[in-house]
Formats: sequence, C-alpha cells, structure tokens
Amino acid sequence: MEIKKKDIRALTKDQLRDFFVSQGDKAFRGNQVYEWLWSKSVHTFEDMTNISKETRQMLEDNFVINHIQVDTLQRSSDGTVKNAVKLHDGLVVESVLIPTSTRTTACVSSQVGCSLDCKFCATARLKRMRNLNPDEIYDQVVAIDRESRLYYDRPLSNIVFMGMGEPLMNYNNVLKAIDKITSPEGLGMSPKRIVVSTSGVPKMIKKMADDEVKFKLAVSLHSAIDEVRTSIMPFNATFPLSDLREALEYWYAKTKNRITYEYVVWKGINDKRKDVDALVKFCKFAPSKVNLIEYNPIDDGEFQQANTEAIDMYQNILEANNITVTVRRSRGKDIDAACGQLANKSK
Repeated sequence: MEIKKKDIRALTKDQLRDFFVSQGDKAFRGNQVYEWLWSKSVHTFEDMTNISKETRQMLEDNFVINHIQVDTLQRSSDGTVKNAVKLHDGLVVESVLIPTSTRTTACVSSQVGCSLDCKFCATARLKRMRNLNPDEIYDQVVAIDRESRLYYDRPLSNIVFMGMGEPLMNYNNVLKAIDKITSPEGLGMSPKRIVVSTSGVPKMIKKMADDEVKFKLAVSLHSAIDEVRTSIMPFNATFPLSDLREALEYWYAKTKNRITYEYVVWKGINDKRKDVDALVKFCKFAPSKVNLIEYNPIDDGEFQQANTEAIDMYQNILEANNITVTVRRSRGKDIDAACGQLANKSK
C-alpha cells in the first residue's frame, strides 16, 4: 500500500530543522528548504539547487509540495486578469488581479465555494466544499504578483480577501497565510496593504481584535435595516445588526482602525431615503468609510443595479454627514471577474 506523503509546507521551520536532524543532517538544511518553499515559491524539490541530489531525493520520498496551478487565465478589456486556480485535489477557485494606474491589487479566495448564503452572490450558490490551506491562499498571491510583474512591470501592491468564501469562516488558515505573506521570510508585504472582507461574523470580528491583527477590516453590509439585510443575506437572522455593531465597536476600541463598509445599492431593495438614513446612523458609532459598489448581475435578474439618482442620493447624504464615501466602478465584468461573479463558470 502506498504511503500518503505529507505536504511539506504544513511544517514550520522548526519542524523542518528537526526533520533534518532526525535524518542525521544539519539543522540549517531546514532553513534552506524553508526559503525555497516560501520566499522562492518553488514547485518541485528538483528546483532546490543548493541542496544535494541525494537530499532532494530524500525529500521527494517523504513529502509532496501541493502547489496550485493556474488552470486558465483570462484578461479583461480593462486589464483585469482572472485566474482559475486548480488545487491539488482537482477543485478550482478563482482569484483576480485588478490594476489601476498606481497599484495592482490581488483579490484572493479563502474557501472553495462559500459558507454563507448571500442571494446576490454567484459564489454563495456553490456552497462550501472545503477551506483553503494557508499555502493555497499564499500561492494565489504569488501567482498574481508574478502576473503583475509580467503584465504591468511592477510588483503586487495590495491584497483583498474578497474572492470566493467567507474568510472569517476559515480564520486560522487565513491568519497563517497572512503571516507568511507579511513575513520577511515570505513575501514581506505590509499588513496595512491587506484588507480582509467579511459578511459579518461578530464572534470572529472580536477574536481578530483580541488577536491584535494589523490588517484592515471591510464589512459587506448592503443594508443597515435588519429585515432588508436578512432578505438578501439570510444569515443576518443569526448574526443581526445589533450583534455586528457591538463587535465592530469592540474592533474599533481595540484597534483604532476605521471600518470600511462595502455597500451595493439595488433597485427596489435598498434604494430609498430610509435606507440611507439607517446607513448614516450605523456609520456613526465608529470612524468608517463607505464604498458604494456597482452591482454585477449573476444572470437571473432578481437583483438589478439601482439607478444613478439613488447612488447620487447615497453619496450626497453620506457626505453631508461627514462620512467618507467612494463610488467603485466594477472591473473585469466581461470575464465574470467582478464582485460577486466568481463562480467557476469555466468548470
């Protein structure tokens, strides 16, 4: 019977050092392998050129590197790049490179499918198949960084966890991935350039605050009225706005980091004056900003982009109340790479 090999990237640096000592080798060999795996992101043991052939074969005999593969790559007319990423078990997730004149942002996935049930999101219809491992999240970032250098001649500057999945439902692995991404032994990126977007899991928002995370928080809000929010995001019945607000107050008290609210305005759903007034009230308890996001249809027509007058109303009333607001135009719609559209149509 074939023995299932362990994924070598599940080992810490200390565990790698201990492994080499147990094989009668020097501990520093573990440091070398760790560097190849993370800061150099090699896909095979064969590529570890400063290690002897015998040692590489020994690693091959004991371990695998469960590396992702960019299965298909699509480029939008606006420069956005979407990767369909094949995982070691054949499942597929999607990640997106979003370029502007000053930055390139990676939008990465944290789950295959999603734990939650937002009605306007294509990913939610897939249901959650499994959580991504830290190395699978890390690999998406490495792939997009390489594409950014190739297509835009500059390294990746920002990361948003707004791809497939609810990051706070895969909390430990997301934190481990961010730890590697920000480590000098990984990609060395600043945590201030990373945004984790959640649909709002109060207990986990408090845990993030207690863990003193350094990255930024965005909340996919879409309504500050419980009945409306529950009608479009049914899990709101379990995590009502009062609980979310309490968790966000706790977050701000602990971190002093302002909160970003992601907010889509839909025709006939949340495009009335009372919706804006409720949002203004919700924004007042802690420093925040609002991103009004253009809606990207997912085929069935139940949700439709609100008209320009409704967006203008939101913008004017928020600004009159001294709340920072940005209207975000969607990128990559022609390749289904925009917010809420990631659903592996290719598969």
